[in-house]
Amino acid sequence: MKSSIVAIAAVMTTVIGVAGLTDGGFLRQDNSKFNILPQPEAAVAVGATAEQSARRTAPQFTEVAQVQKPGDEAAGGKAAPVVDESALRYFAAKGDTARLQAEISRLRSLYPDWVPPSDPLAVPRNNDVALETMWRLYAEGRYAEVRKAIAERQAKEAAWQPPSDLLERLNVAEARARLVNASQLKQYETVISVAASTPSLLTCSEVDVLWHVAQAFAETKRPERARDAYLYVLNNCENAPERLATVQKAAAVLPYATMQDLLALERNSPEGVAEFESIRDDLARRFVAEGDADKALAVDAKYVQRVEKLAEAGGMASDALLLGWYQLRRDNMNAAEQWFRRAHDREDSASASQGLALTLIARKVPAEAEAVLYPWRDSSSDALATYFAATANLLAIDPPMALDAAVLARIAEETTKAREPATARQFGWYARALNQPATAAQWFATALRWKPDDEPSAYGLALSRDQLGDKDGVVEIQRLWSGRSDRIARLGEVEELRDKVNPVQPPVVETRRSAPDSAQRTLVVAETPRRTVVRTSPAGGAGQKVVRTGAGCRTTINPAALAPQAALARGWCLMDLNRPLEAAEAFEVALQAPASQTREDAAYGQSLAYLRVGLTNKAAVSATKSRQSQGRVDELQTAILADRAIAAFDAKRYREAILFLDQLGQISSRRQDLMVLRGYAYMNLKRYDEARRIFDALAATGNRDAMQGLAAIGDTREIWPNKN
Repeated sequence: MKSSIVAIAAVMTTVIGVAGLTDGGFLRQDNSKFNILPQPEAAVAVGATAEQSARRTAPQFTEVAQVQKPGDEAAGGKAAPVVDESALRYFAAKGDTARLQAEISRLRSLYPDWVPPSDPLAVPRNNDVALETMWRLYAEGRYAEVRKAIAERQAKEAAWQPPSDLLERLNVAEARARLVNASQLKQYETVISVAASTPSLLTCSEVDVLWHVAQAFAETKRPERARDAYLYVLNNCENAPERLATVQKAAAVLPYATMQDLLALERNSPEGVAEFESIRDDLARRFVAEGDADKALAVDAKYVQRVEKLAEAGGMASDALLLGWYQLRRDNMNAAEQWFRRAHDREDSASASQGLALTLIARKVPAEAEAVLYPWRDSSSDALATYFAATANLLAIDPPMALDAAVLARIAEETTKAREPATARQFGWYARALNQPATAAQWFATALRWKPDDEPSAYGLALSRDQLGDKDGVVEIQRLWSGRSDRIARLGEVEELRDKVNPVQPPVVETRRSAPDSAQRTLVVAETPRRTVVRTSPAGGAGQKVVRTGAGCRTTINPAALAPQAALARGWCLMDLNRPLEAAEAFEVALQAPASQTREDAAYGQSLAYLRVGLTNKAAVSATKSRQSQGRVDELQTAILADRAIAAFDAKRYREAILFLDQLGQISSRRQDLMVLRGYAYMNLKRYDEARRIFDALAATGNRDAMQGLAAIGDTREIWPNKN
């Protein structure tokens, strides 16, 4: 026992401070203790080696006056300090090697020229029995009893003073207890304050204290300071388990990029084994999960590949799920489907089914998506939204699929239960495609009850009533939507012209897919109704209106072989068949035409095609490829700005959404749905008075969304009565 204690006593621990403990300063090293000083413009490390100075992440220090060294008595006129070694003897006698080492480190930091005894047991015993009792109580962590013993002795012996060493150690121990207790109670500012006032705690012998301080910085939104604390441990401390635990704790609170700074300090054992290898799998999983949450985060391929190997070798569904969401966020749908399918096959879960359904919707197989997600539709609001995206896409397939009666029944049941207007509306178009106008009218009317401002449903209802011969019903809809929908107002004109030109031409489905909400991982479809498209003929006289049919472009060909005028005609034909991406290719060929009118029509058509599939930026570029009439410019700008406002709102960029809506208001009359969007944007920005004014105006017209907005503002004010 004696030889082991002597060997431990020979090991010294370097005490170095943690940079950046407080916002206004940093800790610096003076070889005795830490002090918090105002941070200068540039701090330099005096006496540091070239390697230490070159470290990008190492804290920087300035040197201050040191404790008087033995032998300086003649120069300074002061006696060398007396070192109280009684605690060393006590810990050695108890066999407490950990506390013995900590005491040696502490005394070494206080007295740089002090040399620890080779045999702590040889330190003379303190003949003061009462003081020995105090040291015993201190070693047992009974600090309150130590304070009581000191007070009682001072009451009996007025001239007696406790050793300064005992008082200092007692102060530090009590500070440590306060710090740990504050950390457990999540009083993080108190943790930082106690650490700042007790810098002797911030050493390699108190790594657990450094962990608490680092966590306090992270929880108070100061990740760089947390990083400095963890870096201090990795730069200066040698205990292997503590270094490993430091990385594990840091990974729980620090972002991916900052963690790379810590991992750069990894060391190799003499056998060449990296010290953090045992936790590399968990780190890789954590980093890939972080990449799932942030699409812009470029996770190093080595981490993704490591998780891929784990998924293939270990067969855990959770690893496959991580990879599926990671690839989905980056629009790598083939890879995402592969991993989601593997996770789904190993362990059917809500997350695996939802992810697989999203990839199937993107691959345009909504029937399989509906079947996969139906058992999990009620597991979360995200899952239900994805389920309805699948059902709406399934019903929108053109030509319509012959669906099993049981499938239709369960979709109808879920739609009614959730009061989902988009799927109800699509049921209406599905019924019209099957020549069931009465059923279609019922679904359109139901969608309007759930969403009174849904213009596509109103248009579908008008078409269905017209087909049923309900002229009064059509007139009533036109009255209700007067000034809000040009196509509803012109419904009779369109139908009359259609009967003359092409009496057997069926209506055409036109669909537009909006961008997915990245926060919810749902793919929402915004459907426009089946309709006969009326437009000014590029080849006809001014104001002449024609009805385009879907005949003549049902086969797939390369439009590059067509003449520009033929490509233009094919583009419009493909638009009527709801094949907008193919139409965009045909319009691109038509843009090569020498005739300015053909180029103008092609640019206009290509913009519409891209808008239909939600490619707003491409639509904006296409609109600039040729001069357009002012009417078309306003039409395209209105559609593009509306799409961008909705996309910004879905991405929770509310100020940006308001900016787009302001621009839209300069060129177009205000739509109720976009006014509601503005109201909710204001509400999310906590601008409640502005939101209330908008909702009040809309609620007066019977807008249900506005009424819900007013109720939400009321709830918010009940919780936060002082909000504006």
